[in-house]
Amino acid sequence: MEQIFTNEIILSWLQYFAKNTPIDLEKVKMLDITRKNKNVIPTVESRKATLVFTEAGDQDIFYRMWNAGLGECEVWYNEGDKPEGEIKHDLLKDMINRGINASAGMLIINENARNTYKIGMRNENFRRGSINYVGSEIRAVILNKMQVGQQDEICVISGESIAIEAAIIATDGTVIAVEYSGDDRATMEENIEHFGLSNVCVIDHVDEESLKDCPIPRLVFLVASASMEQELDCLTALNPEIDIVIYTLDFNVAANLPKLLEKYGVKDTEVIQISVSVLNAKNSFVQQPAPWIISGKANFS
Repeated sequence: MEQIFTNEIILSWLQYFAKNTPIDLEKVKMLDITRKNKNVIPTVESRKATLVFTEAGDQDIFYRMWNAGLGECEVWYNEGDKPEGEIKHDLLKDMINRGINASAGMLIINENARNTYKIGMRNENFRRGSINYVGSEIRAVILNKMQVGQQDEICVISGESIAIEAAIIATDGTVIAVEYSGDDRATMEENIEHFGLSNVCVIDHVDEESLKDCPIPRLVFLVASASMEQELDCLTALNPEIDIVIYTLDFNVAANLPKLLEKYGVKDTEVIQISVSVLNAKNSFVQQPAPWIISGKANFS
């Protein structure tokens, strides 16, 4: 695909906004969403100022941002596809019936932006659907063990909320979300739309054919299951040094996993158990399911 916004065009838009807005462009995040895997909603949520480059034809971009709670953001823009002429600015909530009619840049100001991403989102933030989500505190520990980077390629198997949070963190990477159940795939698609994510690829099983058009993952997170060995066989064939994080509620599975992972060259397996108790309305503590998290790095070299 030919790049619409070249360096020269981007510089011309920067100059246009520098002349016509009171914004300190040194602090502006630039985001070209005409390229693959670029997430506009999480970026705007976490930045005071985002310069978004978009192509014509996106008819509900402002509605999606409004639906995500960004209605009070201010949008600076002009008419047409060139950085010239009168500049306008409106609250995003007043633009939800507008679409993008020309390839252009727009500056979005979010005074309520959070500078840091909050690991372990509340389960209420996710679309419920068919999925029973892991507790947010446990998810935060899992993400800590995953050590997701901004450009990471990640495979998440049956870990729906983990896939969503990983995709928000890996802004320049890709998450391959494997969901065997059709209902769970539908819920995953609802969450992808809800969070405005463009860097999640949903597939229904793990094998060479299903992964052929996906990037090679640096990391896999999976929920232990009967298909776990087949999944690991496939993924370690793609990346012999893949990082592995496994979730299980079964003590026997957890106890046997270090020996199983030796098959994949994992020499230093870490096994932890997470226990979380929550105070309920009756002033008594209710213990959540206490999973084991097993992690290590494959090494066939």
